[in-house]
Amino acid sequence: MTDGASGGGRTRSTELRLRVISALLLAPAVLLATYVGGWPFAIGAALCAAILLQEWVVIVRAQNLIATVGAALAVAGAMLAVATGHAQIALGLLLLSAAVLLGAGWLLGAVGVAWLAGGVLYAGLTGVVLVILRAGEAGFIVIVFLFAVVWATDIAAYFAGRRIGGPKLWARVSPKKTWSGAIGGFLAAVLVGLVAGLLVGRAPLSVWLVAAGVLSVFSQVGDLLESALKRRFGVKDSGRIIPGHGGVMDRVDGLTGAGVLGYLVAVAASGALSDPVAALVGMQGY
Repeated sequence: MTDGASGGGRTRSTELRLRVISALLLAPAVLLATYVGGWPFAIGAALCAAILLQEWVVIVRAQNLIATVGAALAVAGAMLAVATGHAQIALGLLLLSAAVLLGAGWLLGAVGVAWLAGGVLYAGLTGVVLVILRAGEAGFIVIVFLFAVVWATDIAAYFAGRRIGGPKLWARVSPKKTWSGAIGGFLAAVLVGLVAGLLVGRAPLSVWLVAAGVLSVFSQVGDLLESALKRRFGVKDSGRIIPGHGGVMDRVDGLTGAGVLGYLVAVAASGALSDPVAALVGMQGY
């Protein structure tokens, strides 16, 4: 018993160390690309989308080469369209491609092809939405705020869940996630909203606080959805590309949830596809 506990402690310590080192190496590169914007950021988002699609294909065990190539071309085409300023074409291409794959999978009785439709939307929307948000009038602030909320939620949930424990959030899907972690992550995100509101201004403080809270919830929804997908297919990690973290999907699931769902809410509220945040709260001129 003692040896097992000790070994578990060493394993957790090693995992945490790898997580910190990986974050310290990746975060500056991500923030630099975000600051530069333009094509460097679009290329980074496209690379992220490509890896996400590859990991999705592996998880769902898609074995149809033609459908997989089609899915990859759809995501690549959408990223090229949004990078050249055609957000409507990018979003339309993703929706059309997903519909075609879903229909083909249903007609052919090929479950793997149908699951590829989800991969096109998951990977494609992640990349496309990030580029759309960065290209807006308040693009740099919006993306940094999004990153800060997601990172704060993830870190606080991790430590609060381990320190406090308690009832599970959704034991059947993710046995390690607790309500204490979810609440801790939410409170940390609201704190980010408070700091952002005080430092940046332009929008009322209440807008920053509500946005942070909503994005934190969406981030945790994205995390749970990825956990549900992996559990459905009996997969522990989406990949091994990032030491201590697993695959890219394991790291950006929260970002996908917050970014995509947050974007859709902003579009629904503002009616603007290209720059919904500025249209919604008038944060022009950054």
